[in-house]
Amino acid sequence: MEPTSLEPVTYIVSVLWALCAGGLAWYAAVIARQMTYVTLADGRRQQRSLPMLIRLVLPLAPTFAPLFDRPAFRRTREKTAGELVSAGFDGLLSDGEFMALRILMPGIYGVFWCGLVFMAMRSVPDDSFMRRMQMLFHLAGLLWFAAYPGLWLHRSLQARHRSIQKSLPFILDLLTLSVEAGMDFMSALQRCVERRQVDALGEELIRVIRGIQLGKTRRDALREMSQRVNLPSLRSVVHALIQADELGVSVGYILRIQSDQIRLRRFERAEKLANEAPVKMLFPLMFFIFPAVFLILLGPVIYRLLSQGLF
Repeated sequence: MEPTSLEPVTYIVSVLWALCAGGLAWYAAVIARQMTYVTLADGRRQQRSLPMLIRLVLPLAPTFAPLFDRPAFRRTREKTAGELVSAGFDGLLSDGEFMALRILMPGIYGVFWCGLVFMAMRSVPDDSFMRRMQMLFHLAGLLWFAAYPGLWLHRSLQARHRSIQKSLPFILDLLTLSVEAGMDFMSALQRCVERRQVDALGEELIRVIRGIQLGKTRRDALREMSQRVNLPSLRSVVHALIQADELGVSVGYILRIQSDQIRLRRFERAEKLANEAPVKMLFPLMFFIFPAVFLILLGPVIYRLLSQGLF
């Protein structure tokens, strides 16, 4: 009679698990349909996508963000805030929320990961080696979920820097032609921004224009953009423009020199990457391509020798 007495309990637990899974699936579907935006300096909204893993736990982040308001986390918060601004996520994700994600992701996803590993290895023979492997899988999953926010932010920052580096020579050429045609620098900058599709560099230039309209000097607005983006090539352009403004040098001449220097640096960087390619290809050649060629050429011979009992 004991199994019969447990049947209602088993049924209730199964129903509760089904409701829990259905609720989680519904929540994930709602989060997946939501769009995230950042507001530009001129009031326009620009779509900025967050990874699904972060969006699922982000509503819980404001609850844990006050834990990092202590003075011990001040430097970490400042560094995180600077990286979020450079990556273009200011106004969408605060530094406290981002630091809370480092706790929430291993705490929430780590539980599901450990449960999946346990269920997958439940039928494996229980010996000391398999127990060590199970613990290793648990630890690897927890470490990956803890490091995921930082890895995502680093990739986003690099992608935004690459976009700015790609757009910078074209913007400098347009500014050079406009200034040499007789337009002042601010009018040329505003026309370039208005007639181009808004990209990472365009967002920063919109901030510069808006800051100048609100009363900042051109030097301060450009200097703030340099500090906000934290990109060496853009920093050199800004410093050259500030020096030209202080010394009274022609802005068009400075812009043309900076454009040529940026193109030269891009060419040198492409040449450096091309020289590094053979070294990076050595690993796949040694461990994947050569063994594959060896098996293709000698595989039939080895199979024939094995079938004839010569080995």
